[in-house]
Amino acid sequence: MNDRYDVVIAGAGPAGAQCARDLAARGYDVVVLETEAEDEFPRQSNKSTAGTFPSMMASFGIPDDVVMQFTDSVVLESPTEHYVREQPGAVLEFADFKRFLVADSRDEGAEYRFDARVTGPIMEGGEIVGVTYNGDEEVYGEIVIDATGPAAPLAKKLGVVDLKRENHAIGIEYEFEGIDIDRPGFADLHDAMMLRLDHEIAPGGYSWIFHTGEDTAKVGLCYIQNDHHSRYAKDGYTIDGYLEHWLETDPRFRDAEKIAGKQHRGSAHIQKPGDLHTDRFMAIGDTVPTVDPLWGEGINKCMQSGRVAAVAADGCLKHADLEPTAENLAVYDTLWHRDVAPNVDKRLLMTHLLYLAPNERYDDLMRDLKRLGNDTLADANNGDPLAIARLLDLEDAPLLLELAKQQVVPSVRSLLS
Repeated sequence: MNDRYDVVIAGAGPAGAQCARDLAARGYDVVVLETEAEDEFPRQSNKSTAGTFPSMMASFGIPDDVVMQFTDSVVLESPTEHYVREQPGAVLEFADFKRFLVADSRDEGAEYRFDARVTGPIMEGGEIVGVTYNGDEEVYGEIVIDATGPAAPLAKKLGVVDLKRENHAIGIEYEFEGIDIDRPGFADLHDAMMLRLDHEIAPGGYSWIFHTGEDTAKVGLCYIQNDHHSRYAKDGYTIDGYLEHWLETDPRFRDAEKIAGKQHRGSAHIQKPGDLHTDRFMAIGDTVPTVDPLWGEGINKCMQSGRVAAVAADGCLKHADLEPTAENLAVYDTLWHRDVAPNVDKRLLMTHLLYLAPNERYDDLMRDLKRLGNDTLADANNGDPLAIARLLDLEDAPLLLELAKQQVVPSVRSLLS
């Protein structure tokens, strides 16, 4: 078995598989190490809500046959209001999507080793030159990429990422049938992706219903495990308890039943990223926190980060005399901040304002959005300071000051300039 490659990638999720796909298409020798066994990949519990938009599918050549349901709108709900934005989208069958990326990158020449748990970096002269996996097995590469998500066994040991416990978000999702998609008194969720801001259901986070056809949908919630969550939390409730509470109290779920084997638990970090790379190494996907306050778009961000990492790797590998030092890989950092997560500080502000405002403020937000129109929210989500300012209200001042005091975000003046 070959033990030397141009690029070694840890993790076969959307970021790692897309990076391998791009690099293999350029003719490089690439190996991907994936923890899961091939006959179980991906595990039913290792899934994603998988809501995305046509721009992602077109950019990355994703076939329609991995789509569960094409959608026409995005719905935002608060405790008593809702707002509808016409926005074409797609809810993917995440397992089929991941298997497509693996198969397509294999067709391009990428090698995969399943049942291969990465345990740490191999260092020579202070630089990473390979990785160990399954305890004592080794593989070497000119460039190593960590795409393992929050586990980050390489990025953490190299000091590239510092994922804070207080910024750790957890999520749970099930697929259901028998959901009352057009329940009177609620927004019609046919062919829609719905996000709900309501601390009664997801304190310090949000919940969702993504229509997947007929009377079926993906239903879940997530929140950040920090002091703000505790402020709104119910004593003794786990994330499972909040989901059960929603199922018991929302009439749309009165006749709903879980679809066996269709469940997912996941985690991510909501924080400003630190370093993204060092000598011979890059961290991509959820290994590096990305910030998309409202639409989520986690898949798109992961795919984009895999692509720009492939661009950076190609820039070094195609020149025999250009070592993949931190300086020569710096284009990854530049492209990440330009294309993957621009305006990080401002988007982080929007994230905290959306997740941490009181329920009454969410109702006001829905009314404001109906008045201001579709572009305002999209621009604010992208970090546009003028759009953010339009959505702010005097009642947001205490939360803004608290966030600045805790240094969660810089001064409000700098964010809105």
